[in-house]
Amino acid sequence: MPRARAPAPPAAILQAFARAQVLVIGDLVADEYVYGETERISREAPVLIVQYERAELRPGGAGNAALNLAALGVQVRLLGAVGDDPLGRALLAELEAGGVDVAGVQRVAGRATEAKTRILAGGRSTRRQQMLRLDRAPAGPLPPAEARRLLAELGRGARRAGAVLASDYGSGVVSAEVLADLRRLRRGGLPVCADSRYGLARCRGLSMVKPNEVELEAATGLSLAAPGGLERAAARLLGAVRCEVLLVTRGRNGMSVFRPGRRGVHLPAHGGQEAVDVTGAGDTVAAAYTAAIAAGGEALAAARIANVAGALQVRKPGTATVSLAELAAELDPGGGR
Repeated sequence: MPRARAPAPPAAILQAFARAQVLVIGDLVADEYVYGETERISREAPVLIVQYERAELRPGGAGNAALNLAALGVQVRLLGAVGDDPLGRALLAELEAGGVDVAGVQRVAGRATEAKTRILAGGRSTRRQQMLRLDRAPAGPLPPAEARRLLAELGRGARRAGAVLASDYGSGVVSAEVLADLRRLRRGGLPVCADSRYGLARCRGLSMVKPNEVELEAATGLSLAAPGGLERAAARLLGAVRCEVLLVTRGRNGMSVFRPGRRGVHLPAHGGQEAVDVTGAGDTVAAAYTAAIAAGGEALAAARIANVAGALQVRKPGTATVSLAELAAELDPGGGR
């Protein structure tokens, strides 16, 4: 019998990122950050008055996953939808500036671009803290014409991709029709990874599904706090969605990898630094895992890379990305010496 080939080391997988192509499909979110200074209480109501200082716009949701892939040097094509409005145009400009191909994103007239506006404020010499979040979401599913065009773009883009990442935030882009096409692509041999906040049970027959602990409990109805609860919940979800890999992110406890017929593998949290902000960490993990798979890595090696990427991301404030240089330096602190 021929000897089994040893898994590629992380350095070799990272070197292949530049040749990897990933197709991302999902819900696009505009993450707005408005910063200001608080000086006094309003006389109109018992609320703080915030003196505006500056604002930032960062892509969230599937856009954040795509930006993370681009920051890792991967060739990224993004599919989704935005409104034909100033916020949608600004969001696409940010994505293009980050190296993401947005030609397949649908601009939908009369549809609001999904947004999460965070107000961060504090005193003159203090750090700005989040005080309020204002959400805007589109009403209803995509119009039929845009939904058909999105399916056509999925078929075209998949022909050139080494892997697909579905980023489902529950806003309607990852529809039943999209999931059916993703399952067909998987049956054809293309790796398809899914990160779904509310619809894990719908992600049947894909390569990898990535819940966090709260999502895993919600999907299975099992408590992870009970002895053996994590393993039982993972086994139940694996049986329900019939995926090849269940990647459970566990915050300060790292992550766990479950595969049918094998014992779970538990990866401790990387590094000893405390998290600064966990916003968007799931997008970073899903992106890094999918990048490693598209670059030819196997599941456990991809999970180890994603674990380090997630640890780096939570050290940064807000919706942030991790660069290939940062990831390479963390995986090989000595630089190969």
